[in-house]
Amino acid sequence: MAIVTLCAGVHVVVFAIGVLAGSLSAEAQPAERITRIGYLSATPAARSRPVQEAFLKGLSELGYIEGRSVVIESRYAEGKPDRFPALAAELVALKVDVIVTDGGTLAALAAKRATTTLPVVFTSVGDPVSDGLVNSLGRPGGNLTGLALDTTDLVGKWLELLRQAVPGVNRIAVLLKPDAVPDQAKRRFLNEAEIAAKALGVGLHIAEARSREDFDPAFSGMIRARAGGLVVLATAVFALERQRLVDLALKSRLPTVFSLRVFVDAGGLMSYGPDQADLARRAARYVDKILKGAKPADLPVEQPTKFELVINLKTAKVLGLTIPPSLLARADQVIE
Repeated sequence: MAIVTLCAGVHVVVFAIGVLAGSLSAEAQPAERITRIGYLSATPAARSRPVQEAFLKGLSELGYIEGRSVVIESRYAEGKPDRFPALAAELVALKVDVIVTDGGTLAALAAKRATTTLPVVFTSVGDPVSDGLVNSLGRPGGNLTGLALDTTDLVGKWLELLRQAVPGVNRIAVLLKPDAVPDQAKRRFLNEAEIAAKALGVGLHIAEARSREDFDPAFSGMIRARAGGLVVLATAVFALERQRLVDLALKSRLPTVFSLRVFVDAGGLMSYGPDQADLARRAARYVDKILKGAKPADLPVEQPTKFELVINLKTAKVLGLTIPPSLLARADQVIE
């Protein structure tokens, strides 16, 4: 009987040691590291949501799960670009692993000035070389890289789309923010606009606006010039004020082509330009590469590869326009 008891005791001791060893082994296993990503946006949270959700979807496709393996620290400038420096400094102080900017050149510049060590991925910068963000597109250098959003080469396409939507138009206004792009890029844009207008047989009226206060005088000038259509070269400031621009275009009875679909979502007639959701998903791939050891300095800046044509038939009806079926058939999305 004593021998049986002894054996049982041995089994108990062995079991206890096994449990203890298993417990110690579990404690020794490192917990899954949580990645912290700073997200700096120009717009209020509600307006930023569609693009930010596309970014999160891109992360999810790469195996990152929000709240478990990754935490997003979001900061929103609420339409006030002067807040970028303070918000970027907040993200740096939080010691995030990487910062993603979705606020044009000003957001990216704020992040660049806030840190020289944390990796920064920008998603919507017109000319990152001329803006002083990177040394070159192929070899960015420093701690920034990302996706450029130069749409100035699309001006011929915008004029063509407007001419197709409004066949009788003989003068088209172009609204731009003169200080939003380097002088060289501005000259290139205007030159291409003139070439395209001449090929289409239409006149041009160039209007400029540096801020919201310039919108009313700019549209008054378009009306005096008897413009029959409008092309808006979107910038971060124009995107923030898109509802005001859309309302003025409707009030002035000006069929308008924009470079970003957010203007059409706000009631604009048409847009043709880079798919911003696609850019956000691609930004997630940059973040993944950086988290796995790649250096921003060695990751080339990429250009948009996916473009979309969006047409708002509700707005066309308000303007008394009948969009040709051939143009509708080419649209990626028609808002009815």
